[in-house]
Amino acid sequence: MIIDDSQRGSGFLLTESARLLRKLIDRRLQPLGLTRAQWSILAILSKQEGLSQSHISTRLEIEKSTAGRLIDQVEKSGWIERRRVAGDRRAWGIHLTERARQLLAQVETVILRSRTEMLQGLSAKQQEHLSEILQTVKSNLAVALELDRSEPHAPNSEEGIF
Repeated sequence: MIIDDSQRGSGFLLTESARLLRKLIDRRLQPLGLTRAQWSILAILSKQEGLSQSHISTRLEIEKSTAGRLIDQVEKSGWIERRRVAGDRRAWGIHLTERARQLLAQVETVILRSRTEMLQGLSAKQQEHLSEILQTVKSNLAVALELDRSEPHAPNSEEGIF
């Protein structure tokens, strides 16, 4: 069992760093009237408009009903609109409004500022190396997750230790 912070591993540091980054960004987006979940939808749509509620829920890795409630909130805020998909009477595509496009410019400023602060003190080469390392870690975890899905899960006495 891990007792003091000096013995915590890479997983702990990754988790804590991600938590602090999310907290910082959440705090900075609050004056814009955005939550993390809301700006996540806007970020997804900024890359590909017209996605269905189902596609958005898949990208956010949340239940469709949860995505539906979230999309309703974002739509009420005037940042997105639903439009019928041509050729399918049941399908609706989600699109950004002009108001959201203006908001996204402010969000991008917040994200870039936070990213710069996060990487302060690292050279360009160190930043590139860090990205490569994190990409490898992410890939390894994705493979492990896929393998884990196909195997029966037995309790591990070391669970919870990062």
